Amino acid sequence: MVEERQHRLSPSAWNRYETCPRMYWLSRQGLPRKAGMAASLGTAVHASIEDLLQIDLDGRELSESNWLPEKAEEILRKRWEEEKQIFHETPRHPNWKEDKYKEARKQQAGAVNMLLDHVGIAGLSFERITVALWKKIQSLVIAVEGELVTKDGHLMGRLDLLLADIDKEGKLAGWLVADLKTGKSPIGSLKPEVNRQLRMYRDILLSNNPNPPPVRAEGWYTSTTSKWVAKGENVLEDALAAWKATQITEEPLEPTPGQSSCGGFCDWKAWCPHWLKWRHESGSLHKGDFADGVILIHQYKPAQGIAIVESCTPKGDQGEVEPNGDKRSVQFDGRGKDVLEKLLDDGHEGPIFIGSAMMNRDVWRVGPWCDVLPWAPIPDSGR
Repeated sequence: MVEERQHRLSPSAWNRYETCPRMYWLSRQGLPRKAGMAASLGTAVHASIEDLLQIDLDGRELSESNWLPEKAEEILRKRWEEEKQIFHETPRHPNWKEDKYKEARKQQAGAVNMLLDHVGIAGLSFERITVALWKKIQSLVIAVEGELVTKDGHLMGRLDLLLADIDKEGKLAGWLVADLKTGKSPIGSLKPEVNRQLRMYRDILLSNNPNPPPVRAEGWYTSTTSKWVAKGENVLEDALAAWKATQITEEPLEPTPGQSSCGGFCDWKAWCPHWLKWRHESGSLHKGDFADGVILIHQYKPAQGIAIVESCTPKGDQGEVEPNGDKRSVQFDGRGKDVLEKLLDDGHEGPIFIGSAMMNRDVWRVGPWCDVLPWAPIPDSGR
């Protein structure tokens, strides 16, 4: 068992546990982490907004304008480069997409526009934002990039922005938890897991403050500059029940094989025997584009990046595999090729997990976005 720090449950961990307890358990085992471009972009944008809200403007003329474009660009570029370094230092990562910087700038602008909307001045260009106006926005910031933790230490969340709601007379009317979202905007309503995440932030804040003003929580979607209010009952009782259920144990937690877990997104398939068995039994193993599989390498030509491989199928239910006689060519390129060659140079000879490979073709493709890892399933009895 790897995790020894105090057990705390976050909204993302809660969601993971509900999708599949085994997935949650594997996420706590110190396995090689995976970076993603969308997450890195989001982190850079979030950090740049937090920096802008904490910038020291003392000594500058209140009427000064046209200062924000250069400062926003400077801060975003700094955070972008920091994220790029972290991305490349993460054991599992695809190619960095520098062209996504334009999107990061757009998302940063969306966040600034929503802050302007919070003070009743939506749509103002960066050039026209004065020092006085930005100071007004800063005056409404109660906290940025804070960690919310219940008094018993069991539940936690990462707070982007806590803002003061001010009425027309300039008096405090409440608190606003604003969570910046750089992903796709909702259609019709917040996704249930996002709605619950925001309510959990709201409810932790309420539980920690004996006499709070009214508190609301919103998801701020920067791509469309849209705000979505979280609605619903207090979630802390359910969250505490989930905290009890998610205590880390020596033995792996039970899996819940199905489309949302085995058939969907999971960073830890190379260590889980159950997705392979489920895929095989459902007839979907090694089929489709961006599919996962387990293979044996029979021959590899480094100059071309071409391998002759044989697909593997489950032998039992604890991760043992056997070749099934289905041999084919696989094109490895980019980082997929680099990782495979490092694996072979290190002497690996057994089955290999390939994640998100393009299998809907005669010659499969394992590209820069793919996982290439030793197949190392952890059995139900543990390590």
